[in-house]
Amino acid sequence: MTAKKCAEVIIDGKVYTLSGYEEEGYLQKVAAYINNKIAEFNELEDVKRLSADTKHTLMELNIADDYFKAKESVEKLEHDMEQKEKEIYDLKHDLIADQVRIEDLDAMVKTLEAEKKELELHKAKLEASLEDALLGGIQ
Repeated sequence: MTAKKCAEVIIDGKVYTLSGYEEEGYLQKVAAYINNKIAEFNELEDVKRLSADTKHTLMELNIADDYFKAKESVEKLEHDMEQKEKEIYDLKHDLIADQVRIEDLDAMVKTLEAEKKELELHKAKLEASLEDALLGGIQ
């Protein structure tokens, strides 16, 4: 199991020590996300008049909204991927079936070509014997 890692991050001007199994870069990325959300809220005039608890609750709701939208997007992408995998499976199945049909048709063509050669040879023999019979009857 990976060892826990600690990283100091700054969130809203305060230093926090975060620990977890993720790399420090990831923990800094999470802190940057939170800082961006705080900055977004601080830019809104209506939010400045709200109590700290209300601001925090609104920010938590905003973060939860981002999470659920991202989760929905992931689920949609996973569903799309499953559909594409099914399509690929079906196409591979069709390809194999077509390859079998082609092999069968190739075998049929070879058989028919061999029969054609035999028939042409038989025709040539019949024509030769007919010619001999006709020429034999004229003499």
